[in-house]
Amino acid sequence: MQDTNPHFANPQPDPIRELLALLDLEPVEVNIFRGVSPKDRSQRVFGGQVLGQALVAATRTVSDRICHSLHAYFLLPGDPKVPILYQVDRSRDGKSFSSRRVVAIQHGRPIFHMSVSFQIDEAGLEHQLEAPEVLPPEALQSEDAYRHKMIDQVPPELRENFLRPRPIELRPVEPSDSFIPARRAPHQSVWVRATGKLPDDGPLQQCVLAYASDMTLLDTCLLPHGIGWFDPRMQMASIDHAMWFHRPFRADEWLLYVQDSPFAGSGRGFNRGLVYTRDGKLVASVAQEGLIRKRSD
Repeated sequence: MQDTNPHFANPQPDPIRELLALLDLEPVEVNIFRGVSPKDRSQRVFGGQVLGQALVAATRTVSDRICHSLHAYFLLPGDPKVPILYQVDRSRDGKSFSSRRVVAIQHGRPIFHMSVSFQIDEAGLEHQLEAPEVLPPEALQSEDAYRHKMIDQVPPELRENFLRPRPIELRPVEPSDSFIPARRAPHQSVWVRATGKLPDDGPLQQCVLAYASDMTLLDTCLLPHGIGWFDPRMQMASIDHAMWFHRPFRADEWLLYVQDSPFAGSGRGFNRGLVYTRDGKLVASVAQEGLIRKRSD
């Protein structure tokens, strides 16, 4: 991905244009980039935004190689009112692999760091776990219809933001009430895609999927406990996040995000995800641990 991408100038539907602008970091100095947050964020920066922006920063220091893995830690909540500086350390460039370390900085302190590995394109042995058989996205309720259905449960001051157009659409295969969920096994499958056409840029597709991968994963470890994301009794946040990219894909076409949570304890929940194309190709794997702490009185 180059520092100046002509695709970002193309007219897009508003949510997609905003997402592309969010991922189009400003080069400040060699190996240093500046990112901003959406104006509608008031409390803290969305973790997927930092993941996507950090991957953009790392990718802009590499040529002719594609990211195959990233490992990140969220250190402090991000402040959406000020820019985020991304500093890239070009740790190593070998014959086959390149390694980068990215530190996100706000108010003079690191709020996030990530290690990223890139590899040249090469052939090798192949196998994969098969995708589960689920209903196609066309048979499921759209996210827009779901949000309008649930709007009466949203506090009046949050309703405008709850209904705003989004760059990523989610269609759960087994929908649950986000406010009063029923207890169920810690498994969920969600169809996900960008809501508009994205540029034909492989690294950008990865950055968009990294952004989207943080949207539902932590929810998985809450399912056995009947706890929703909006529950005021809980303090929840991503602690770390890892991704492995296996094959090329398009983030503006439907992808099946199959998630489970093998364990929760000590105020933390561990979650895993597999991302498949519609024709069953495994394109990415995800793992995350998150804070799920009950607030004190």
